[in-house]
Amino acid sequence: MQRALGIVEVTDDPADWRWQLRQATRTLDDLGTRLSLTPDEVAGVARAEREGLPLSITPYYLALADRSDPGCPIRLQCVPSAWEAATVPGDLVDPLGEVAHEVAPHLVRRYPDRVLLLATDQCAVYCRFCTRSRVVGDGAGPSPTADLEPAMAWIAAHPEIHDVIVSGGDPLTMATPRLARLLARIRAIAHVDTIRLATRVPVTLPMRVTDELVQALRPLHPIWVMTHFNHPKELTPEAIRACATLADAGFPVMNQTVLLRGVNDDAPTLEGLFRGLVRARVRPYYLLQADPVRGSAHLRTPLARGIELMEQLQGRVSGIALPRLVCDTPGGRGKVPLARDTVVAWTPGKTALRTFRGEIVTYEDPPEF
Repeated sequence: MQRALGIVEVTDDPADWRWQLRQATRTLDDLGTRLSLTPDEVAGVARAEREGLPLSITPYYLALADRSDPGCPIRLQCVPSAWEAATVPGDLVDPLGEVAHEVAPHLVRRYPDRVLLLATDQCAVYCRFCTRSRVVGDGAGPSPTADLEPAMAWIAAHPEIHDVIVSGGDPLTMATPRLARLLARIRAIAHVDTIRLATRVPVTLPMRVTDELVQALRPLHPIWVMTHFNHPKELTPEAIRACATLADAGFPVMNQTVLLRGVNDDAPTLEGLFRGLVRARVRPYYLLQADPVRGSAHLRTPLARGIELMEQLQGRVSGIALPRLVCDTPGGRGKVPLARDTVVAWTPGKTALRTFRGEIVTYEDPPEF
């Protein structure tokens, strides 16, 4: 595990991110000593040990889980369930069509101006709703530099690409020198304006966000951090400190929350999460309809539920704390904003609008001059 992650140093300090990765819970026996597992969870973990998305939970993140409550929002996200063996209509192995949109090894293009670089298959915690459950966690670790060079050559040959999203797996599980070299290689491509790091490390492994890390990456700005808080329980003092370290070093931090059944599919939970993120200087960016990845149906909500929740929050929560509700369309055709139509009627020069209170208000267009 240490070699796959590019980890050289050995430490016995639980506050060290490398210790956390080495001590991650990966077996049924280990998990059973920490949580009172239900038969459904036992079956799910046993299956994960044999096939599919493996089990891995850092000690830090596992400590946030309720030992006896299987409905705990942390447990639901990281402990396998027997329901993962189920397949329902609409399920897809590759819901975002990344295989079909691969333009070079490890490089996916679904939009005209940006690409997704898959730099590693490792994460600190394997979320049970993972879009890339088909590939993450197979033990390969970070992709060798030579294997990524065709992707770099492709980006360099396409000047219309201005934004590179580095994901995986989680790129912040890579050793700092290795990650810095990768980002420097991207930054050397003149037409790349922005690099984005897609990471759940501030949530699941916040001690990874060290002064060493931010000092190594600061010369490569602009780098935006796209993270992934789903529940207020995840906004611990450690996580908030990690976000502050990033913000203080000039990294804008944006959050993409996935709407999950039993985890955050109610307005008070989302309100608490979004307000807490803003206090931590993290911008709620997207509320994502969960992708229809095979084995995650028990965690997904009907699409209409997200629209209902956003209507409950609109006008009651500051605009800086409200993300956009989107669905990343199956097959990789791009994100679509979701909202019930607030335009009630159109007439020449006049538009009837429905407010968050349900009132109908008329807006009049200016005359021609």
